[in-house]
Amino acid sequence: MFKVTPNPPDTDPTSSSIDSDSISPDRIPSAADIRATPRKLCTMFFVNPELDIETLLAHACESLASANVMTMDLADRTEGTSRNTLLGIAQVILLGELAVNRVLDRVELGG
Repeated sequence: MFKVTPNPPDTDPTSSSIDSDSISPDRIPSAADIRATPRKLCTMFFVNPELDIETLLAHACESLASANVMTMDLADRTEGTSRNTLLGIAQVILLGELAVNRVLDRVELGG
């Protein structure tokens, strides 16, 4: 098999700043390149910081309940050790859901 890129890759020693123009598409960025890249906040799955704890816990509980139902449904259609693994995962999800419900009960009662 022919290797396209040289080992190590050729770099421009005169370049002192890292920007998108200095990283060519045929070169994998180094750790220094990645650390020097400014971070942009991704708002795709942004959780509103002004949501109250009760709303967040209720959503977490509903998400865990949905994950449990999906896992149990998949386990019903699976056999052997994979089924046992899925049932174990469903149990862990259920325990997480119970814990979130317990915290939600305490929040609703005020402590």
